[in-house]
Amino acid sequence: MSEIVLMSDPKIAAIPVADRGEPLVDVRLHEHLAVDSRRADRAGAFAHLREGVLLRLLKAQALLPDGIRLLFVEGYRPPALQRDYFEEYADELRADNPHWSPPRVREAASRYVSPPEIAPHSAGAAVDLTLISADGRELDMGTPLNANPEDSDGACYTDADNIGPEARANRSVLGTALTAAGLVNYPTEWWHWSYGDRYWALSVGADSAVYGAREL
Repeated sequence: MSEIVLMSDPKIAAIPVADRGEPLVDVRLHEHLAVDSRRADRAGAFAHLREGVLLRLLKAQALLPDGIRLLFVEGYRPPALQRDYFEEYADELRADNPHWSPPRVREAASRYVSPPEIAPHSAGAAVDLTLISADGRELDMGTPLNANPEDSDGACYTDADNIGPEARANRSVLGTALTAAGLVNYPTEWWHWSYGDRYWALSVGADSAVYGAREL
């Protein structure tokens, strides 16, 4: 497995943001995209993305083999909610590893939840998703979506070697389509893909991110 740059890396925070001002759009208005409700919130924030990200998702779906579709699980996440998620997971790590220093806790937490000041989800730039069959059955991806590194023994990492051949093939199908559509993966989470955020900018060598954190 090649070296992974985590969201907590100072290189990510150093990337400037030149926000395009694109609106957050509701993906549920596009009947061709299957939307799961497991992360639904009362305001429907979870189902929003920047317009440019949604267009690339639809392109990726068109590139999938016949009989396979994307299943959208979560997109936009309000900054306050992102902060709660990060602190909750960091607190769990502190409790389990009381000898860890604050920087080590932050780094470990960022494998699974982005620091709130960086978070692609809060920019409407990231999406958590998986694959389904034509009849709506989720395909084997090796771990449940949102499995953390501790519970999955690292199998949540996109290139993990402790998953079966079927799951590896399905991850490859997902990654091939999304990469061709212009999205990038966060390598500790096979389900997390983004476009236009700081992590994307670092991955593709862009001078700046085109989407920054915003309120819905």
